[in-house]
Amino acid sequence: MPSFDIISEFDKHEVKNAIDQASKEVDTRFDFKGTESSFELTDEKLIMLSESTFQLQQMFSIVCTKLSRRGVDIACLEVGVAKGSGKLMRQEITLKQGLDSVMAKKIVKLIKDKKLKVQAAIQGDQVRVTGKKRDDLQDVIKMLREEKLAVPLQFENFRD
Repeated sequence: MPSFDIISEFDKHEVKNAIDQASKEVDTRFDFKGTESSFELTDEKLIMLSESTFQLQQMFSIVCTKLSRRGVDIACLEVGVAKGSGKLMRQEITLKQGLDSVMAKKIVKLIKDKKLKVQAAIQGDQVRVTGKKRDDLQDVIKMLREEKLAVPLQFENFRD
C-alpha cells in the first residue's frame, strides 16, 4: 500500500552556515561599526544581541535573507520580544522543528475533511498517510501545499 510521511524539519547545518554568513555581514556592514552586535546559536534558539531594536530588526532581516538563500523555510522561526538589559537589547528566535500534537491533529482533520480515500495517522512528530492509489496521495500533498499552514511541511518516505 502506498504511503508517505509529513514532517516539519530543517537542516541544522544549513542554519549554522546561514548564521555564520549573517555574522560576517554584520561585522563588515558600516551601520554596525562600533556596536556590540552578535548572534548566538544553540540547538533550538538563536539569540541576537545589539544596542537598539532597530539594529535587531536589521539583523533579523539579514538572517532571514541568509536562511532563505540556503533553502531553510523562514516559517520555522518564532520571533520573541526584544528585551533590554543594561546597554544591550536581546531578542530570542526559536527554531521550531517537528509537528506538535495540535498541528498534527489539524493536518489529519484537513485530510479527512477532503474525503479522499486515504488514512492519516499521527506517529510522534510526524503524520503518516496511506492509501490504495498513488494519485490520492499526490492529491493530499497538493492540498496541503495550498493550505498555507503555520509550519513548513516536507513529504518523505514516499513508498509504493
